[in-house]
Formats: sequence, C-alpha cells, structure tokens
Amino acid sequence: MKESYQNLALLQNLYRLKAMGFTYIDPFTLNKESLHVRPQNIQELHKEIASCHLCDLSKSRTQAMQGYGNTNADIMIIDFNVSQIQDSTNNYFSGRSGEILQKMVENVLQIPIEQTYYTHMIKCKTLHNNTSSKSEYDSCKNYLYQQIDFIQPKVIILLGEQSYNSFMGEENPFENVRGHIINFKNHKLVPIYHPQYLLRNPELKKVALNDLKVIKSCL
Repeated sequence: MKESYQNLALLQNLYRLKAMGFTYIDPFTLNKESLHVRPQNIQELHKEIASCHLCDLSKSRTQAMQGYGNTNADIMIIDFNVSQIQDSTNNYFSGRSGEILQKMVENVLQIPIEQTYYTHMIKCKTLHNNTSSKSEYDSCKNYLYQQIDFIQPKVIILLGEQSYNSFMGEENPFENVRGHIINFKNHKLVPIYHPQYLLRNPELKKVALNDLKVIKSCL
C-alpha cells in the first residue's frame, strides 16, 4: 500500500513539472523515504486533493473540489464528476440539480445538508463538458477510498448510473440496483437517480421518494 502512495506522489510531481512547461528532466535516483505517505486525517487529505496534478484536468479547473460537509457524517453522497457551475461557483449545491439534491436530503431524509458529506469521484470539472475518462477516475479513486475510510459513513448514496458503474466496476442495468441496499464493507450503499436525471424525467420523482425512504430506513 505504501508503494502505491509513493508512486502516486511521484506521478503528481511529474505532472507539476509538465504543467510548468518541462518536457525533459535528467534521470534521477528515487529516494522512497522522502516521498509522500498516506494522509493521517481528512484535513491532510483535503489539502492533498487541493494541490493535485495527477491528470490534465488540473490545468482547466478553477479549483479541485475536495468535499463538503460533516467529516463524521452518517450519510456520504457521491457524485461522479464536478459540473461546470460547481467549479465556477465553488458551491456543491449550485444550479437546479443542487437545489433538488438539497431538498431531497433536508425534506425527505430530514437531515440538515451540513450534516452529510458530499464529494465527487473525479474532483475536477471535465474539459469542455466532455465525458470523463477512466484514467481520470483512476487518478482520483484513491482519494475517494480514503475519504470513505476517514468518514466511515453508515450509508453511501451513489448519484446516478455512471457513479454506480464506476464505483462497483461493473455495468449492471441500473434499474436492477437502483433503490436497493448493497452491502459494501461496513457500509450500506444505495444507488439512486441523479438529480439532473430527475429534472429531465420529473415523472420519476415518486420513485426517487421511495428510494430515499429506503435510505432513511438504514439510519
């Protein structure tokens, strides 16, 4: 595990050099003892995410969005990637989609939004609204796993099909898993419709309401 974090740190430094315009560096001997080790708490992890340069998305972002809310939350909400409006405003609940998500949590689960923890699988916005690549997710996923380890939520809510497929590493028909409780390590994982999907399909709001009741039953 330590070797994995060292390799990530080395890659991060190489991306920094690339971002500064370097195209070649002299060969060097790797001093493993000087490389970064695993963050000891979520505050250290947030700082690491904020300065991440593991992929090209670091060049176009306004900021890396580490996560928002209670770091001891019972509910952790995981979206797939940062939207353009989230990046430009640094507001996790911006836009109509964010408003719907906040209402779902506060009105149905009856939990103040500040008492949940909300983050993304990919911490930076995509380039020109393009679909994020697997390599971008792979660069970020260790951050996500560490967040889960630090927070230890009772329930993990996955927003949308893309989040579910990426997190689980499989492509089951989403309707077969949506609203179902899935045991994941010591957590209950529940995939639900993404708020953006509900905006396009308002007739599914009653289905989403029932899924939220499933989540509430886990608390």
